[in-house]
Formats: sequence, C-alpha cells, structure tokens
Amino acid sequence: MCNLLSSTVSFDSMSLCTTFLHRYFSGNPRFRHCSYLHPLNHKLKSFFLPIPNTGTRFLPHTAAISDSAYIHQAQPRIRNDPFDFKSYMLHKISAVNQALDAALPVRDPIKIHESMRYSLLLGGKRICPIVCLAACHLVGGDESKAMPSAAALEMIHAMSLMHDDLPCMDNDDLRRGRPSNHVVFGERATVLAGYALIASAFEHIATATQGVAPAKILRVIGELAQLIGAEGVVGGQVVDLRCGGKGQMTIGLEELEYIHLHKTASSVEASAVAGAVLGGASEEEIERLRKYSRCAGLLFQVVDDILDVTKSSEELGKTAGKDSAAGKTTYPKLLGIEKSREMAEKLKREAQEQLVGFDPIKAAPLISLVDFIAYRDK
Repeated sequence: MCNLLSSTVSFDSMSLCTTFLHRYFSGNPRFRHCSYLHPLNHKLKSFFLPIPNTGTRFLPHTAAISDSAYIHQAQPRIRNDPFDFKSYMLHKISAVNQALDAALPVRDPIKIHESMRYSLLLGGKRICPIVCLAACHLVGGDESKAMPSAAALEMIHAMSLMHDDLPCMDNDDLRRGRPSNHVVFGERATVLAGYALIASAFEHIATATQGVAPAKILRVIGELAQLIGAEGVVGGQVVDLRCGGKGQMTIGLEELEYIHLHKTASSVEASAVAGAVLGGASEEEIERLRKYSRCAGLLFQVVDDILDVTKSSEELGKTAGKDSAAGKTTYPKLLGIEKSREMAEKLKREAQEQLVGFDPIKAAPLISLVDFIAYRDK
C-alpha cells in the first residue's frame, strides 16, 4: 500500500482526504499494510502524490483552473458544460448489456451457463465497464476496441458478487432486488459458475479484442489479473473476513481502508487502466487515471457504507444493515455519518482533480460518474 506522510507534515502538503483523516484521526501513519498480507505489488505512484500535468493530450492548466481555494489547498475547477449523464449511462449500459449477452450465450452444460448468465445479466450500474469505455474515449481511443475488456470486467465483477453472497462469505440471499445466485442454483453451482466467469473473461479479452497491438492486450490481461488477484480484490476479501465481524479482530481506519482499496477500488482501477492502455494513453495519463479510479472506488465504498445504515432493503435492492448486524467495521461506525459524508465529498473532489487538463468534453462522463457515485441513493 501507499506510504502516507507522517504526523509532522503540514496540512498544506497533503491531499484533502489525507488532511481530513489526519485531522480527525491523528497518530500513526495510515496505509501501512496488514502484517499478514503483502501490499499491492505493481508499480503505482502513491495514492495521494500529485502527478505533474505535462502530458501531450492535456489542455493548458489555465483553461481549467479557478483561482478559488479550499481551506488547505487550491482547488481546480473543471469546466462544467451541459452533459446529459442519464442518457449517456442508459446508452452505455444498453451497449454493455448487448455485448455481455453476445459474449456468453447459453451452451452445454446448460445449468452452469444459466447460472453464469443469471448474475451477469441481472442488471446493475455497470460502473467498471463504463469506466473502461470512458477512459479509452478520454485518451482518444476507439471505444469498440475496449468493449471486450469492458465485458470481461463485468464478468469478473459478477463473479465477485456471486462468491461474496455465499454463506461462507458475506451470507446474503438478496442481490439487485433478486435472490442471490446460490439461492437459485445452489452453492456448488455458484462456485463453479464463478470460476467459469473468470476464465471466460480472460478468454474474451484475448480472442475478441480487434485492432489492438498484442503487447497492449497482454498488458491489459496482466493488469487485470494482478489487480483482482491475491494482491488486489482477493487480498481485500481475505482481510475483510478476518477483521471486524463478531468474534473477529477489531480494526481501525488503516485496515478498513486497506480492505476497500483492494476489495473495491482495485476493480475500478483495473477498468480505468485497461481502457487507457487500449486507447493509447501515455504513462502519465495512465497514472492519473489510476489515482482517479482509486479515489472513485474508495468513494463508492464510503457511500455504500452510508447507504447501508440510512436506506431500507427495498430501496437498496439488497439486505440493509447487514454489516452493522454482523458487527463489521464501516466508515460510519468509525467516523460517524456526517464525517463519512465529508470524506466522500473530499474523495469526489480528489478524483475530479485528476481530470483537470484533459479535454473537458471527453472528460465529462468520468466527471459526472463520480458525482453519480457520490450522490446515488442505492
């Protein structure tokens, strides 16, 4: 994980999110990885270190930055041209759903394919595939070249939800307003269908991606495998299972953030990086999108924790209050509702700061997506 600044560093040199957490939770530096897991092992710049704005596709800073400032640092303001985010999302969700349906037809054995398709086509926000497509477009790429990877990302996401709901994991019988996969098909079928979805995801990237250099396809496969594996999503789930439940280890903010940067933000990061690579991004652009996606992914989890204690099961389409009932640690439990909302607002701003200097029209979907994540109601 990223090494954060010690308590002797001034607020002026910190990010907004770091400042917030430092102010309310001073003491040991954050983001030290748990002793029983290695940190993410890919070459990332620090989550909170600024990345210079010198890429060739960036517009001059003066075109996008306001003179206004927040309390601790100047805040870039992104041009807010009218953008119909609802229509954009409906169009992209429809395109992704069509790609998913075509990528995974019903074959023998029928039961396992029906189980795979049940969770894959059950609906949802399609955040990961949309981030992939939007990142590709942002850097000047052709979205059709990123669609196989976008579909693959949703396959992996569906697998993670199927396994997450199992009785041996989070034990939830409701997903997206419908019975969870294991309730419909049985636990053994759900486990096997999840394995099959992972294999199908990588097969789809390798065989369906057209017009892209093999080296870029290999990089996407490598990034995706690393970020969802034992040092990414799986690592976050391992810590989640060992910490915070009844009879389990009590955790603090440092461990909670480790869980969600790995369990949730890693998937969003893989999506942004895949789209950027396939779109022909520079290394600097890829790093900016890494930071954007990590902020956005952590924001998603903070908001999810808030909704879990403020909304009903009917409103959420999944079991509300489950984490509290299980004694698990959440952001509202550690920070309270209001400070969790403040943290969410600062993460939103930090994510959007990474898009300053890109073409504002091409950046509009990713700017609006962060607003959507921050202000969603389920």
